[in-house]
Amino acid sequence: MDNRQKILNLIGLATKAEKTASGEFSTEKAVKSGKAHLVIVSEEASDNTKKMFTNMCTHYKVPIYLFGTKEELGHFTGKKFRASVAVLGHEFYDSFVKLFTDMEVTE
Repeated sequence: MDNRQKILNLIGLATKAEKTASGEFSTEKAVKSGKAHLVIVSEEASDNTKKMFTNMCTHYKVPIYLFGTKEELGHFTGKKFRASVAVLGHEFYDSFVKLFTDMEVTE
């Protein structure tokens, strides 16, 4: 299984554990309240959405990754389409960072 699929599966697992917030409003709320430990924004998200989350995550010192399609993020969070997902809590943080780092190295 490649890292891309592992990341998607981990999003699904974190969602089942109620450790994600998805959608722009919920993701923004999680970042600003200090609950988000990591943010994933779809590669298909609009430039405005990417810029908004990049600026917000930089300000609040939350790691951000551009990854996946809106359909993939939506599917693995149990929704139709999602442009953003916040990973809440620290339980899944290390696994996500390792997978994203490994993926960057192999690309």
